[in-house]
Amino acid sequence: MLQFLIRRLTGAVVIMFLIGAFTFFLFYTVPQDFAALSCGKNCSPENLAVIRENLGLDKPLPTQFWEFMSGIVAGRDFPQGHCSAPCLGVSFESGEFVWDSIIDRFPLTLSLTVGGLVIFLILGLGSGLLAAWKRGTVVDKIVSGASIVLSSFQIYLLGPIVLGLLVYSTGIMEFPKYYNFTEEPGAWFLGMLIPWVVMATIFTAQYTRMSRSTMIEQLQEEHVRTARAKGMRQSYVFFRYAWRGSLIPIVTILGMDLSALLSGAVVTEFTFDLAGIGRLAVDSSLTKDLPVTMGVMLFGAFFILLLNILVDLAYAYIDPRVRLS
Repeated sequence: MLQFLIRRLTGAVVIMFLIGAFTFFLFYTVPQDFAALSCGKNCSPENLAVIRENLGLDKPLPTQFWEFMSGIVAGRDFPQGHCSAPCLGVSFESGEFVWDSIIDRFPLTLSLTVGGLVIFLILGLGSGLLAAWKRGTVVDKIVSGASIVLSSFQIYLLGPIVLGLLVYSTGIMEFPKYYNFTEEPGAWFLGMLIPWVVMATIFTAQYTRMSRSTMIEQLQEEHVRTARAKGMRQSYVFFRYAWRGSLIPIVTILGMDLSALLSGAVVTEFTFDLAGIGRLAVDSSLTKDLPVTMGVMLFGAFFILLLNILVDLAYAYIDPRVRLS
């Protein structure tokens, strides 16, 4: 298991370097004067030259790339002060360090992503197992039909509907707002509940159908039928043998859906006016704040790689063949 983890971490480092190089040259080779973007409309040539020097744009492109990559590992010095590692540059708009801006918004996006993930896994897997357990009954038809209907919704459509029903019309809940979990855990939960449910609804429908189909397939396996033939209880066979085997393809699909989950978080932040990393990425793109855009892309890539490593570890735990290989 340790060797498996070391290989995955080594591969993640290489991938992060390639993504960093691709992102840097993608943005810094476009015909655009970044110093002019940072200086604004009414900018004198003297100020423009000073900004270009402060941002290091007067240096050759390979030197800029080296300083950018080494700054991620060891930090860099700017006129604003020393930018500690991992340094992703300075925002053209606010003059703040990009890493500080990302970290300020990260708790909200993390809460939104993890909360939505937990909800759609519980609801999706639970309803899928129920449908497989009651295969062919009214319960199975209701769950399957509901999953088809819910899969047709989108976050930007379902969000306003839920707000209209629970916030504006009835006043049952307040408008979603992020609170610090360590200071107000109750307000944090209630403030994020609607975004969690709305974002999880789309994925719940998908994982309900997937869980049902994989569970039904596992119930036809020889080792499950052998366990039944030995007289074991139906519930024991269902959860001890079939359920664990059905998780293997689900975990595989989950690893591929992580990027879609982050994309869903971006749409959810806009729908409910939450100031997370997704909102920061869109705002920086609209204002052409390229250091922030690059920083968010690198941070998102790192986050997805980290979650994929965790998924691989879970896969190795569920399937012993992975550990043996």
